[in-house]
Amino acid sequence: MTGTVPRRPRTARTVLGLAGAATLTAGLAGCAGDSLEKSGGGGGSAASGRGTLVIGSASFTESKVLAEIYAGLLKDAGYSTSIKTVDARELYEPALEKGQIDVVPEYAATLAEFLNKKQNGKDAPPVASADPAVTVKALRKLAEPRGLAVLDPGRAVDQNAFAVTADFAEEHQLTTLSDLGRAKEPVRLAAGDECRARPFCAPGLRSVYGIDVTAIDPLEVGSTQAKQAVRNGKDQMVLTTTTDGTLEQFGLVVLDDDKNLQNSDNVLPVVNARKAGSRQVVEALGKLNKVLTTDDLTDLNKKVDAERLKPADVAARYLKEKRLLRK
Repeated sequence: MTGTVPRRPRTARTVLGLAGAATLTAGLAGCAGDSLEKSGGGGGSAASGRGTLVIGSASFTESKVLAEIYAGLLKDAGYSTSIKTVDARELYEPALEKGQIDVVPEYAATLAEFLNKKQNGKDAPPVASADPAVTVKALRKLAEPRGLAVLDPGRAVDQNAFAVTADFAEEHQLTTLSDLGRAKEPVRLAAGDECRARPFCAPGLRSVYGIDVTAIDPLEVGSTQAKQAVRNGKDQMVLTTTTDGTLEQFGLVVLDDDKNLQNSDNVLPVVNARKAGSRQVVEALGKLNKVLTTDDLTDLNKKVDAERLKPADVAARYLKEKRLLRK
């Protein structure tokens, strides 16, 4: 870690698609969550009479699958559920506060720093750390005044990663991000517009590693298009995740974050405390913590991204295999 940019958490996969931010922001000012994009996922059917809960999903695979799993668990607990997909945390977090969305799968360190900057300014000292307990404590302190309840984290951890082609790595003798900085190779990065300002992304790559990021190619994080852009040589590096199950098929390898620019992020549910903070919701979603691992996340992502299965089907199979449902 350097003194220029402190260790920062990953936020990348949840904040793309900002080209439509103005439209969505205007819609969010209206009533309920009707302005948010509704998913046709398997979590959208009605159950019994405990009420209706809206599960928010970011636009990347892992969030979609987790949202479907949450929906299945909550449906099994007696709730009617629907899933709404919103590209950017800048949009879905305010919707969560307002009760337009009730439940969101989140990442502890990332959300802690997002709320920290939102409350204390962009130059606020970081509150997240490598210690999950410390990070969750800080996150809860920031979330509770906003009407949000942070449920317990599980064992599953994900974080941002930067990948290049195996050929590029071999040509320039790269195994770490520090190696890339020393190589002084210009890098066009497939990462999305928000990467320009996020400390874990282009600013951190420049100040912590000395990497010459010349341009940002606004493609969805870890998407097929982003990885193809690197494989085809349009871009030299892609922002993806450590649970990406398709890197090998694109001939990509992750460069080690040897100076710890990223924090490890434990997966956890965050809910609107007034609408979804009940013991029944906590118990239903808490079942996932007993089984979900980081390897599970990688496998679930691979089934969608490599095997082309639908997130709803992947989630339903996982719930059945892990015997998480009563029915």
